[in-house]
Amino acid sequence: MEQLLSDNQALIDQVTEIVMDGGVNVVLALGILIVGYMIAGGVKRAVLRMSSKNPRIDRTLATFFASMARYGILLVVFIAVLNRFGVETTSLVAAIGAAAFAVGLALQGTLGNVAAGVMLVFFRPYSLGDFVEVGGVSGTVADINLFTTELNTPDNKTIIVPNGQAWGNVITNFSVKPTRRVDITFGISYDDDINKAMDVIRAHYDADERVLKDPEFFLGVIAHNSSSIDIVTRAWVNTPDYWPVYFDAMKGIKEAFDANDIEIPYPHQVEIQKKG
Repeated sequence: MEQLLSDNQALIDQVTEIVMDGGVNVVLALGILIVGYMIAGGVKRAVLRMSSKNPRIDRTLATFFASMARYGILLVVFIAVLNRFGVETTSLVAAIGAAAFAVGLALQGTLGNVAAGVMLVFFRPYSLGDFVEVGGVSGTVADINLFTTELNTPDNKTIIVPNGQAWGNVITNFSVKPTRRVDITFGISYDDDINKAMDVIRAHYDADERVLKDPEFFLGVIAHNSSSIDIVTRAWVNTPDYWPVYFDAMKGIKEAFDANDIEIPYPHQVEIQKKG
């Protein structure tokens, strides 16, 4: 009986020791995760803060490198947690190397997004704050990280575009150039005086101080349509003035046409009734 009690006590002591060691390891692992996560966030903010003080560092590059620093620290934290549970780092590295090919095949899209993110940052077809069209969607670039590009639309929606789709498609950057050309076509009736209509249009653009003098404003007859004579206008403006000039021209020239009895034609339908 004494031997049985002694064996049971030894077993209890062994289980207690394992539970205590395991509990300590769990607590320490949680502590490492929490502290590591806080450090990673702090390093990211520090990189952004330091880069913002240096005018030679582009905001896009700063955001990208801050993201890389954060993920690098989180990787070290992950390895430290595994070490806490007795996993040998050398074995872990060997396992990662052995599984790299399989993981690469399984995560082709994700790795492709990372590679595309690197290309976007270094070739910089767009930067933070640019209004762009990528992957078939448009918006202002709010963030570029390892995996995605975040766009904010004018109607306050957020669109997340995988970097692979952004780099692999046509990219249109509406903000990179300091000036843009506002192209608008106005239709007038065949019965109207073309020269008078062109003078009315020119007067509107001449009065708009946002329209640049160089390159010179252009207008001309571009088409004889079935119901209208089309006059095209091409005005150069500073990029931020593009939409204000466009909307004001659409409104102002319609009002000027009305004041000068110039008709803007629209399609007509003729109904023919046959009497039996």
